[in-house]
Amino acid sequence: MASKPKGRVLIVAGSDSGGGAGIQADIKTVTALGGYAMTAITAVTVQNTIGVTNVHEIPSAIVREQIEVVMGDLGADAWKLGMLGSAAHVRTVLDAWQAVGAGAPVVLDPVMIAKGGASLLAGDAVAVIRDDLMPLAAIVTPNAPEAEALTGIEVKGLDGQIEAAEILVEQLGAYSALVKGGHIEGGTIRDVLLTREGYRVFESPRIETRATHGTGCTLASAIAAHMAQGRAIEQAVEQARLYLMEAIRQAPGLGQGHGPLGHNWRFREG
Repeated sequence: MASKPKGRVLIVAGSDSGGGAGIQADIKTVTALGGYAMTAITAVTVQNTIGVTNVHEIPSAIVREQIEVVMGDLGADAWKLGMLGSAAHVRTVLDAWQAVGAGAPVVLDPVMIAKGGASLLAGDAVAVIRDDLMPLAAIVTPNAPEAEALTGIEVKGLDGQIEAAEILVEQLGAYSALVKGGHIEGGTIRDVLLTREGYRVFESPRIETRATHGTGCTLASAIAAHMAQGRAIEQAVEQARLYLMEAIRQAPGLGQGHGPLGHNWRFREG
């Protein structure tokens, strides 16, 4: 008899010194949604709301050791993969999941570019993610530019999102894909979810705000937190989007650039 999900999420991603994205946003999100966050840090970034000024990559062997000690003791009900940085890191995570992942579902957020425009993924790593890591993903959550990089097609509207989702699932092997529309112009944001059961298009009005730092990290971690607690993919996405929208609305207004979200809004209610 399978054990009941405990909400344990192993997050493999980079550290954001400004606290708005990366590991810091991931931990805040998983905790706010009732899960238990564990980490394997792939890089230390020097950044704030204005931008990234330096990136220090963690050796692949140390990334592997972090994963192994966590899985050997605590285990995980889901993995969330964020900034991997290099092809070596991607291969390390792939090998580690195959060795100690124990079938935990993978939420793959293919982080490529920081909000301020800095590159966070080496060019040769894109192919390894696309060809080798994608088939492991229970769900992959690219924004429009990331979907373009992974599929080679133009993603400028709903038709492009749908086509990209089909390529990610039917050709590249992800179990499901959420192609996000935040980078596509318009007053309504549309996120396209394709699962093996079919499509669903989520719509929400665009919130005019500069508090957009870490939105992708937050959404993917929220999906992972819900999946780790036993929710199906579609329900996890639906609930994660609701959490994200409110975190944007209740942003604390910090920083001079792309501000952080209000990850703790649920604790402030009432």
